[in-house]
Amino acid sequence: MAFMGALIGGGLGLLGSSMQADSNRAAAQAAADAQRYAADKAAEEARFRPVGITTRFGKSDFQFDPEGRLSGAGYELSPELKAYQDRIMGITGRSLSEAELAPSRYAPLLGGSERLFNLGESYLGQSPEEVAQRYMLNQQNLLAPTRERQLAGLRNQNFQTGREGLSVGGTGLRPGGGMGLMASNPEMEAYYNAIAQQDATLAANAEQEARNQISFGGNLYNLAPTLLSNRTQGLVGGYAPFSTGLGISSTMETLGQSPLDIGAQLGGRTASAGANAGQFLYGGGINAARSLQPSMGLSPFGDSISGLSSNRQFTSGLEKMFSGSGATPYTGPISESTNYFGEYTPYTPY
Repeated sequence: MAFMGALIGGGLGLLGSSMQADSNRAAAQAAADAQRYAADKAAEEARFRPVGITTRFGKSDFQFDPEGRLSGAGYELSPELKAYQDRIMGITGRSLSEAELAPSRYAPLLGGSERLFNLGESYLGQSPEEVAQRYMLNQQNLLAPTRERQLAGLRNQNFQTGREGLSVGGTGLRPGGGMGLMASNPEMEAYYNAIAQQDATLAANAEQEARNQISFGGNLYNLAPTLLSNRTQGLVGGYAPFSTGLGISSTMETLGQSPLDIGAQLGGRTASAGANAGQFLYGGGINAARSLQPSMGLSPFGDSISGLSSNRQFTSGLEKMFSGSGATPYTGPISESTNYFGEYTPYTPY
């Protein structure tokens, strides 16, 4: 019957352990539920909650799904601002059409700059001596008819007065052996002296003319890039009205968008404050669950059953009850021929 006692004690211990395990499992589940509840509350407090805003320029619009999560966001311009924007965009469209015509309108500047380059090259392609010689030749060609008429009139006058062969003003040899002045008609001498003075003046003017031509050619070269720059500025400036219209329209859009930005900022601040509050809720819930879990895991009935399984007197009583005998158990040594109650039985291996 020793086996019966051991079996009863083991069964009681298993039953107590099972009841204690069920109690621990229930306590752990309750603690997990409490922590999950605290986490849900904390997440709910930290959820982003934008605020609807209406201003003079527009209003915000936030959409949420059935679970309360933000699913969309937008804004709407005020009717007045929308009307202004439509008018500005109409002007902007026409300005773009005007800008597209700028290349054809400024095309003459491109051709003019090319011609100025060529003209400047032609002016600078001659040397100063060539310029001076050309100037002298041109001036003398202009003066030639007048000089010829003057010479003819002077000769006719000398012939009419009988002084055609008169020559005065001659001088002898110079002290150094050089030739003196040749005798000449006084009127003719005055005429040729006047021509010589004119030619000397023309020669001086020719040098100045060469310098002027070089400076003029350089100015032509400088003017050609100016035309190209003016063309570029014209092309860029042609888009200025279009850019201005877009800028004004964008400013209006920003004014209408401000309610959306303000609402999002307020929602972010609310979420930040809710997150702080959620941390306190979560921390408090976790601490409460940890405090309750040990007491919830206790099973007094299971502990009592486990205690009875180790009680020798209780298990012995159960053995007597199930064996139906009131004999006093044998307390001597147990051998293979004597059982727990002192009765002889052959040894049989289990």
